[in-house]
Amino acid sequence: MKDVNSEYREQFESLRDLLAAMMSEHSAGSLLKATADHLSRGSVASAATIWLIRPGDICASCQMARVCPSKALCLHRSASAGSVSRDMPQDQEGLQMHMRIPLGVGLVGRVADSGEAVVVEAMTGNPELPLVDPENLDTQSTGGFLAVPMFYRGNVLGVLAMFTADGPPERGQLLRYRVIADITAGGLANASAFEEIERLRHKLELENEYLRQEISAEGAFYEMVGRSPALQGVQRQIQLVAPTDASVLILGESGTGKELVAREIHKQSTRSSGPLIKVNCAAIPKELYESEFFGHVKGSFTGAVADRAGRFEAADGGTLFLDEVGEIPLDMQTKLLRVLQEGQYERIGDEATREVNVRIVAATNRDLKGDVDARRFREDLYYRLNVFPVEVAPLRERREDIALLAEHFVKLICKKMHRQVLELPPAAVDRLNRHDWPGNIRELQNVIERAVITAHEGVMRIDLPSDAGGSLDVLTAAQSRHTSGDDVRVITDDEIRRLERSNILAALRTTKWKIGGRGGAADLLGIRPTTLASRIKAMGIERPS
Repeated sequence: MKDVNSEYREQFESLRDLLAAMMSEHSAGSLLKATADHLSRGSVASAATIWLIRPGDICASCQMARVCPSKALCLHRSASAGSVSRDMPQDQEGLQMHMRIPLGVGLVGRVADSGEAVVVEAMTGNPELPLVDPENLDTQSTGGFLAVPMFYRGNVLGVLAMFTADGPPERGQLLRYRVIADITAGGLANASAFEEIERLRHKLELENEYLRQEISAEGAFYEMVGRSPALQGVQRQIQLVAPTDASVLILGESGTGKELVAREIHKQSTRSSGPLIKVNCAAIPKELYESEFFGHVKGSFTGAVADRAGRFEAADGGTLFLDEVGEIPLDMQTKLLRVLQEGQYERIGDEATREVNVRIVAATNRDLKGDVDARRFREDLYYRLNVFPVEVAPLRERREDIALLAEHFVKLICKKMHRQVLELPPAAVDRLNRHDWPGNIRELQNVIERAVITAHEGVMRIDLPSDAGGSLDVLTAAQSRHTSGDDVRVITDDEIRRLERSNILAALRTTKWKIGGRGGAADLLGIRPTTLASRIKAMGIERPS
């Protein structure tokens, strides 16, 4: 009776130790290894292997492919530990005949397929043992084999397989190992859930980091405003391509709102619940492109003090916006093409291949086809990106939208600065409409923001290159009614432009048409040479022959 109690006590303590080891592991791989180690150190099993049901991943090279019934799922060797008896191979690689076992094939495959345990009392001459190479097995071996299904919520997750040390396994041991197998399955499910939570938490932190950078850099001006035919055409194109997963190449001058188009495509797509991650390709140093795109592991290069995920990983399940894509170096274009074609990449310094599912939206203000012809951009990458081109018109071709955009910016900027909303009087709107806007919407936003900042007692100072003194005080309608004609002589806008033209001509004649440099016309007028050249062109001023 004492011996029986000792045996029960030993089994109880062994099970308690196993549960304690499982509770300390939050990684599925570590948990399985700890379980295999524990079982192989017991008095019954000399070696233990855990197989998990997973999707087939090496079907093309697998030795068992010819007998695999489906090639969809199979058993993957996930953990093993221990040493076999003196008559068996002493290394785990020699012990393993296959890394993958098809469901329903061999003893272990049938255990996974049927959910029924198997006990082999003598391994000699048994060709169905999937873990042992029969040629290396001594015919006098007295060891046995035990394979138990791992159940979790009615589903088989894998198989727990063990070699007994001395003699065949006892049938009475089945119940104990069934319990251990099911506990392992439950621990595996919990560890996998914990890993998934950690992965999602890390991904969310990564998205938040990138989003904070974007909001800080760009401000909250993301709204398509306007009613011009050019803008309506872009909106129709967005509605067509957004629901698909096709790559989009957005073309247009700098400042036309290409990023806004990318945001609308993402917003109207099936990936809208996923992240939209932006990469400014023009702002990345050449030596950091690969790390920025794909990430790196700690110690992979000088300065890599911690593991870092790249933009592709952050955009997984969503959209990756490659702004100024024409700036990517040629050697990096090859690696970018690979991830676009195969959906796979590796972090710098890491051998593990990662899979990613992203939609690519790219933008450029360059003639990318011309760069292809000049061999500055890969032709295959160009066609991969240019599946659906969208061209955004410059602001000078969307003059119907200028007033709407200006009013939109005034309201947003005043709200941002906690100021009372100002009005743009007709004279100011007229001046905005006549400007050429070489900087497009970004220039208009900057002009309005500067006007709100410098506004004093309701006066908005609209600063345009064509203004004679560099600025023009524009009164709101309310203040215009209170201006006294006796104190201030009001001159028309046409008079101001004539005076400016005369002043520029006088400066040019004085300097003998020298524009830049010390003593040039720009120096006399107190403006930059590029500004003066822009005004000369806008006013149609030509040097007399």
